[in-house]
Amino acid sequence: MKITDIKIIVTAPGRNFVTVKIITDEGLYGVGDATLNGRELAVAAYLTEHVVPCLIGHDPARIEDIWQYLYKGAYWRRGPVTMCAIAGIDMALWDIKAKAANMPLYQLLGGASRERVLCYTHASGADIAETVEAVGRRQEEGYLAIRAQTGIPGLPPIYGTDKSNTNSAAADALPREEVWSTAKYMNYVPALFEELRKAYGTELHLLHDTHHRLTPIEAARLGKDLEPYRLFWLEDTVAAEHQEGFRLVRQHTTTPLAVGEVFNSIWDCRLLIEEQLIDYIRTTAVHAGGVTALRRIMDFASVYNVRTACHGAMDMSPICLGANLHLDLWAPNFGIQEYSGYTEPMHEVFPHAWRFADGHLHPGDTPGHGVDIDETLAAKYPYERAYLPVARLEDGTLWHW
Repeated sequence: MKITDIKIIVTAPGRNFVTVKIITDEGLYGVGDATLNGRELAVAAYLTEHVVPCLIGHDPARIEDIWQYLYKGAYWRRGPVTMCAIAGIDMALWDIKAKAANMPLYQLLGGASRERVLCYTHASGADIAETVEAVGRRQEEGYLAIRAQTGIPGLPPIYGTDKSNTNSAAADALPREEVWSTAKYMNYVPALFEELRKAYGTELHLLHDTHHRLTPIEAARLGKDLEPYRLFWLEDTVAAEHQEGFRLVRQHTTTPLAVGEVFNSIWDCRLLIEEQLIDYIRTTAVHAGGVTALRRIMDFASVYNVRTACHGAMDMSPICLGANLHLDLWAPNFGIQEYSGYTEPMHEVFPHAWRFADGHLHPGDTPGHGVDIDETLAAKYPYERAYLPVARLEDGTLWHW
């Protein structure tokens, strides 16, 4: 079997997505997600100009060799653009291999370790009362684990509470700027979880995302303040480029810690995992170099009792979610899967075998990873330039969004 063509498809059914479609001389094809939110065309150009010409004529079954070729052969290794490009190729190759074997991807990885995959979704509000109501609605939909975010008095809408679409904008738009105050945030958030526990008791799994905005000692203080409310986890407390900063957080709180959605290699999380400074690693297939690389991270994490928790926001296509779910079903150290949901046009453009029921997901048993792309429908949703927001402190200092 040989690779005869590779298509790079950019479509925007509510969000911009970059899809890789690898076609072989035996009629089999596979698809992969290569989306980098806010920098989609950088990945598309990397693939079109620098990757696709190198792979025509290659044997698609040699997945590991191709992964190493694209990683080591580039010399300029890692980085989100490179790793998203590799991920798109890698996912498509695993899709082909599993189709050729006539089995779902999780079987090719070693088989299922569980019957279904626990997932969590998002609930937010402008204030505590509105967030408490939003959590209740999500619980009624069947979710057993819910990430709760609230607006902060004295601040305009912040991450997790702004109702506007952060990834869809007119062609001349620039990034939206948000305003942040750590002091106001830390004084308000514990009260949210006090009210949530009063309303829903202790059985509901509650999660919270700080989105990299605290210093280590601030994160330690917040984790300690939240201990009475038994969170499932506190996510992305600090900017994780400084992995050693988690030592200070870990020293002062028993609240479980999760991080990793912006990581793009095992090297970004090595120290965190080796020193057991986190409880959940949140790397995802599209950002970490595909199925090949994410499986490596999951295996490494299992040695140190760190559980998996793949990022699953709407800025990754249903293809990535499908690949994640096959890894989730296989991984012996699985923890939870994020699932923010998709719009109806997204479901239509990316028909899939994965399904949700009773607070859980399952990848399905279709050969391959079970997700495809409708190219005709995708063409009806052209790319729109769009950005993620940026954040500033109240005095104007640029801060972590």
